[in-house]
Amino acid sequence: MTDDAAVPELRASDADRERVAEVLRDALAEGRLDMEEFEERLEATYKARTYGELTPITRDLPVAGVTPPPPVSLVKEPVQSGSWAGRIVGGEGSSSWAVAVMSGFQRKGRWTVPKVFNCFAFWGGGEIDLREANFADHEVEINCVAIMGGMNIIVPPGVEVVVRGIGIMGGFDHSEEGVPGEPGAPRVIVNGFAFWGGVGIERKLTRGERRRLKEERRQEKLERGGAHQLGEGFADHRRMLEGHREWRREMHEERRERHRERRDRRRNGEY
Repeated sequence: MTDDAAVPELRASDADRERVAEVLRDALAEGRLDMEEFEERLEATYKARTYGELTPITRDLPVAGVTPPPPVSLVKEPVQSGSWAGRIVGGEGSSSWAVAVMSGFQRKGRWTVPKVFNCFAFWGGGEIDLREANFADHEVEINCVAIMGGMNIIVPPGVEVVVRGIGIMGGFDHSEEGVPGEPGAPRVIVNGFAFWGGVGIERKLTRGERRRLKEERRQEKLERGGAHQLGEGFADHRRMLEGHREWRREMHEERRERHRERRDRRRNGEY
């Protein structure tokens, strides 16, 4: 008889039965078992004498039997931000250039930024919004040429921005440089020049994120206000109880005083 064949016949310990019972309790809490099934299996668990009797009890549950869990990997995987990892999608990008001549252009919403994006504005303007965009690579380059026009690049928090453009009788915004990026976030390099025009770069949250943060702050204020009101309610209740006790003491003293007065009158024969 092989060792594997002999395992089901090995005697189960109390610790083995408790491990199975714990799996059953988790399954009950998760709704995988109803109360009747849970009680039946739990009774069978505590009656089981061997591994062979314990194994079928949890065979159809996520953690089956009493076999050891899979070994834990000792190799530390690189930490990645789940949101950024899902937004670096590769490919060619959904748009690689934009032109505005006495007009305007926009790139916003769900679009894929290519590795290189070229844009030109003459007597016009453009907006490049990366807050909800995907990225073809971890590093993308945006080349901007603005002549008597303007462009605005909006990046989300967490993205590293490197500005290499210059302004000639115009402006090229460098204010967002030097802000470290989050792990796994893309790097955006802005090149080009502005002549009698400007290229601006700003970091903003999406409307959805702003609404979420606003709602979180509102909830925090409500919770703090509720706690403060609760504290005031307890204080008012305490003051009311103290006032009631003081009133009872005063009434008791008055009754004692009246009793002493009647007693003194009886002693003096007044009635």
